[in-house]
Amino acid sequence: MGVNATTSIPIYADGEILEASRLNVTNSGIPVFATTTTRDAAFGGTGEKVLAEGQFAYIEASNTTQYYDGAAWQTVGGGLTLIKSQTIGNAVSSVTVSDVFSSTYDNYRVIVSGGVASANNRLNLTFGATTTGYYRFLIYGNYSSNTVNGEFAANSSSFSDVGTGSVNSLSCVVDIIAPNLAKNTGIHAHTAQTATNGLVFFNQGYLANTTQYTAFTFTASTDNWTGGTIRVYGYQNS
Repeated sequence: MGVNATTSIPIYADGEILEASRLNVTNSGIPVFATTTTRDAAFGGTGEKVLAEGQFAYIEASNTTQYYDGAAWQTVGGGLTLIKSQTIGNAVSSVTVSDVFSSTYDNYRVIVSGGVASANNRLNLTFGATTTGYYRFLIYGNYSSNTVNGEFAANSSSFSDVGTGSVNSLSCVVDIIAPNLAKNTGIHAHTAQTATNGLVFFNQGYLANTTQYTAFTFTASTDNWTGGTIRVYGYQNS
């Protein structure tokens, strides 16, 4: 924790002696917490303030300022909040990103950039341990033709072709709808392969269950990837 971080927000009783050590825990103005977990633990306990609408907090882990709207914590400024940044390893064929979906956000954006593939390939997406029930429709083309192609998959083992890899870079932008809600999870993905014979994809689909997911996995269609970064952002709910 940083020098300003605290673990509780005290409340004072009439006639109580106010010692400097207790006052200093809030001397940064907005209370500072290491994580959202320590933030939540700081309110409502014995001798602590009850969480109420209008409360502010700063979270060191995400470098964000938040406010409580009476029902949930919201992030100040901007529609997207970076939740996690994960570097892809060396010559790997799959990458799992864990503990990123929660009740804090309904919807998410995932961006993959940098790095390289050992050969032109595609990124496939799965949620949790689920290997069935993926439905999607793909529109695609390439840089050498104005022909538009279509492709579908029903009850397949993954969302295929949500991103691409080449010897130049990895590329993926995917919006994920309601992965942690008890509803069907939807995806809206697009990518442009960085190769002269590369492909351009627009991919839409949904996962036919109501599982509440916290993690996802990217898998290479063939060969492997080295380097690059997966960044996960949460869309603010209000």
